[in-house]
Amino acid sequence: MKKIVLFGALAMLTLASCKKDWTCTCTSSAGGSSSTTIQDMTKSDAKADCDGGDGSALGITVDCELQ
Repeated sequence: MKKIVLFGALAMLTLASCKKDWTCTCTSSAGGSSSTTIQDMTKSDAKADCDGGDGSALGITVDCELQ
C-alpha cells in the first residue's frame, strides 16, 4: 500500500511541475477582451506572468485570468 501512495504522490508531483502552453485571457471594464498564449511554463509561473497584466488607468480596469 505504501508503494502505491508513494507512486501516486510522485506522479502528481511530476504532472504538476511540467511545462506546457497556457492561455491568458484579459478582460477590460470598457468591454474588450483578448487572449494570449504563454508557452513552456509551469502553471505557477504562467499564472504570475498572466496576473502581471492586471491593472487600471483612466478608470478602465483590466483583469487577466489563466485558463
